[in-house]
Amino acid sequence: MKKIAITGMSFVSALGDTTEETWKSYQNGEAYFQIEKVDGQDTYKAAISDINKEKLQAIRQSDVRYKSLDETVIMALSVSRQAMQEAGWSSDDLFGINFGSSRGATELFEKEHQYYLENKKANVLASPTTTLGNISSWVCHDLQSKGPEVSHSITCSTALHSLLNGIAWIRSGMVGKFIVGGSEAPLTPFTIAQMKALKIYSPVRDTDLPCRAMDLDKSKNTMILGEGAGAVCLEEDQGQKAIAYIIGVGYATELLKHNISISADAICFQKSMQQALDDAGLDSVDAIVMHAPGTIKGDISEYAAIQKVFGNDLPALTTNKWKLGHTFGASGILSLEFALLMLQNQQFIETPFYKNPITPTKIKTVMVNAVGFGGNAVSVIVSV
Repeated sequence: MKKIAITGMSFVSALGDTTEETWKSYQNGEAYFQIEKVDGQDTYKAAISDINKEKLQAIRQSDVRYKSLDETVIMALSVSRQAMQEAGWSSDDLFGINFGSSRGATELFEKEHQYYLENKKANVLASPTTTLGNISSWVCHDLQSKGPEVSHSITCSTALHSLLNGIAWIRSGMVGKFIVGGSEAPLTPFTIAQMKALKIYSPVRDTDLPCRAMDLDKSKNTMILGEGAGAVCLEEDQGQKAIAYIIGVGYATELLKHNISISADAICFQKSMQQALDDAGLDSVDAIVMHAPGTIKGDISEYAAIQKVFGNDLPALTTNKWKLGHTFGASGILSLEFALLMLQNQQFIETPFYKNPITPTKIKTVMVNAVGFGGNAVSVIVSV
């Protein structure tokens, strides 16, 4: 199989929009949640900073056609531009684009639907600006890409499925370069109400760390939503300068027993992790960035799957959702960012809720997990 290099990357989340700012955020013990009123109730959110929102607003105002676009699209434009610049690509290069989202144009869709309920008619641009393909299409327009453009939604594993697609296109020989990523802006009343209806959203409590992702003994669900986006540039390794390499990928889907559930020992994760190890020719990895959304069943089932695959010799385990929340379709790419930063800085970052027996002093390989409603698991192994 062709070795895949990551040659450019860019991300934005509650932790920041540069590698320096985000890494600094990872090194402290703080969680980046705010409490705001949503439908009259105090609610946790992990929003990007006001400074980064101003940067997005500048992009929105740079083109009259961008003024009507949802925040998911604007974030995707921002990170794609930065990743492409870091990779040294130009519009003359032939590259594909695959940007996904779990919910798509969430805020704009809710506003357009409210307008319809109040006026019994829709705005002219309601349809084109709220379709799922709207994200990749505008990224393609903005970067003047001449290659293939793909959109999809596979719930919370969407971004890592984008990465799988990019790798497949490159390995097939149909195109040599791909920008892949995910974008999500789900901090809207209706979306948060959906999570509260499922009884998985964290109630406001007297604590600085309300999302207890990887606390395997918690008695309540503590998931909190965040917003963010990320993009990475993939290309076949030809000796060029690379940030890191994708050395193994795996994927699996479980048979549904419930609309949102996976099995007690996450069979989908067992299969995806083992496939990634086989693809990389490895028996183990130094660390795993878990999906671990902060729900009781979600965290425990993934941990059980890791135990099944790795036995008593568990890699060092961590997650980032206790800091930046669950960003749905963008979560996998932000977990990949976390993995890449640990590889670059050769420092493992633990969570406050899980103590690893041993933490690596040298990090060579990191596995990243993501899974969404329906048991659509993806595991990716990255190395420097």
